[in-house]
Amino acid sequence: MELPSGAIDADLHPMVPGLAALAPYLPELWRDQISLRGMEGFDTQSYPPNAPKSVRADWRPGGEWPASRIGLLREQVLDPWRISRGIVTPLYGVQLVFNEDMGNAFTSALNDWTRAEWLDADPRLAGSIILPMFNADHAVAEIERCAPDPRFVQAMVLVMGETPLGRRHNWPVFEALVKHGLPLAIHAGSCYRNPVTSLGWPSWYAEDYAANQQAFQSTLASLITEGVFVKFPTLKVVLLESGVSWLPAFLWRLVKGWKGVRFEVPWLDRNPFDVVRENLRLSIQPFDAPEDAETVQRVMEHLGSDEMLLWSSDWPHWQFDGPPRLPPGLDAGLVRKICVENALFTYTRLSLETV
Repeated sequence: MELPSGAIDADLHPMVPGLAALAPYLPELWRDQISLRGMEGFDTQSYPPNAPKSVRADWRPGGEWPASRIGLLREQVLDPWRISRGIVTPLYGVQLVFNEDMGNAFTSALNDWTRAEWLDADPRLAGSIILPMFNADHAVAEIERCAPDPRFVQAMVLVMGETPLGRRHNWPVFEALVKHGLPLAIHAGSCYRNPVTSLGWPSWYAEDYAANQQAFQSTLASLITEGVFVKFPTLKVVLLESGVSWLPAFLWRLVKGWKGVRFEVPWLDRNPFDVVRENLRLSIQPFDAPEDAETVQRVMEHLGSDEMLLWSSDWPHWQFDGPPRLPPGLDAGLVRKICVENALFTYTRLSLETV
């Protein structure tokens, strides 16, 4: 099935070709530290550049770093698929830095690199403000610094941080996002402060990758039970690369527990399923359901909403082969909601002019 006119891609990942690319956007102190400390880069175990899943085979250009320049994005996604708007979210491990001042500097440089190298290069592109969540004050300051540029349409954190995301020390971040009308994107990945599984550190990359689903469940439970959506009812949260089919079963279990011990969280006065349908969005790469229309219809029925899903290519990650993918069995009206309308309602800063 072809994408409808005006399709919006909610998850694009330009790849930083090395620390030298960020150097022009760093203060002199931290620019010097790259050479003085012999720093090589911030590529992480979440997305090793040479892993097949990290870059689809036909999106690996010969002799250059994949997804590293605007020309590749135009040739591989924007032009052939007639994308009207695309949201770029670089996944470069600035979250792994333990020194808060250094981490803040490299995070700001990454956001400025996104602005200069990508948003300035093509009017179809919008950006994500990468947040230095090791310090809520730094994260708020980064929102305030970048939010005046309307091309930044959301802020992004990794799903696995140092503490559960809903904890009260993070609430100033949510307050700043609501102030500027920015959704919070939570992307697969870890800052590796804690083991990626509840049982400790795994042995293999496949385990690391699969553990993200556990993290998305725990993070969503934290946001709901801590009362984030009660305190900030207009906050939209977008789960990127979380998958989709796990959500109904997880919410059934969470709601069952909430009914039994709701006295613990008296501020949560609504069914968590209703909260999720109103405040949560998910990208559909990967859709993670069997490729048959009946199963897809059942997943959609269990979600109980046609407003929760956002289309994405996940460029350059290898989530599908061939042309743009949509789950089978969706009618044209639902396809348009997933590919266009849901993104416009979620990302209020996106212009309607190109749609």
